[in-house]
Amino acid sequence: MKIKIGSRKSRLALTQSEWVKSKLVNLDCEIVHIDTKGDQVLDRALHKVGDKGLFTAELEEALLKGEIDLAVHSLKDLPTKINPQLPIKAITKREDPWDCVVFNERVSSTKSILKLPMNSVIGTSSLRRISQLRHLRPDFQFFPLRGNVETRIRKIKDGVNNLSAGVLAFAGLKRLGLQELVDEVLSCEVCIPSPGQGALAVQVCQNSIDNKPELLEALEEINHKETKILVGAERAALEFIDGGCQTPFAAYAESINSKELKLIAALGDQSSDMLIIDEIIGSKDEYGLLGEELGRRLKS
Repeated sequence: MKIKIGSRKSRLALTQSEWVKSKLVNLDCEIVHIDTKGDQVLDRALHKVGDKGLFTAELEEALLKGEIDLAVHSLKDLPTKINPQLPIKAITKREDPWDCVVFNERVSSTKSILKLPMNSVIGTSSLRRISQLRHLRPDFQFFPLRGNVETRIRKIKDGVNNLSAGVLAFAGLKRLGLQELVDEVLSCEVCIPSPGQGALAVQVCQNSIDNKPELLEALEEINHKETKILVGAERAALEFIDGGCQTPFAAYAESINSKELKLIAALGDQSSDMLIIDEIIGSKDEYGLLGEELGRRLKS
């Protein structure tokens, strides 16, 4: 039986899908390339193109049509409201969740993004990143940085629009073997990550998966329960905020011990440098409720 894995066409997406394929060792798998709206529209910032689902809707449609058996997503791209016919059957062990900085050569001696010259231009399309960096450096200017990872790095290195630096997800560069290009990794004190950043989600169509128990068993092998709990808390907070590409929202959960986690989140404002940050500690068994409570605090 051939298992069809749906993937976006970018090198990063294919690398992630190939990794999942390599873990399904006892199954005959092939990767199906699928275009998404988020990959096609590159001349505008993401929040001006649409909301969550820009990189996932076409993959979900292919699942519903039975054109693919499973889809591999970066979890941070998936909306919090999932079609019940399209459950997530595996969340992989999280790669490095942080954001990172690549500097243009003219400021390559800079050790920190916060020490860049006044009015420096930072490349990012993320309202989450813009909100947090603007809070710390209101003088920063921002330029929408779109395209695959390699394209964004080239724009930074070429100094497009006088870019001094660009901010990207560290996990993506690591998966592509490009970590040597990273000049700085940003801590939570500078930039809290996107909910689910660094983790992969494997989504299936329930109707077509019911008669494929061997696939479900294989997916259970790569389902990382600790990651599922931590990103579950982050996404519960995001869902309560009702956030998407239009909302400057960040959340990161970490394990304190075998029973407790700490969740920190930030809610920004598109039109100002205002940023609200809060955190909560509680039981891993109640990760969803913890996320909702922190979302409630921030929203109020």
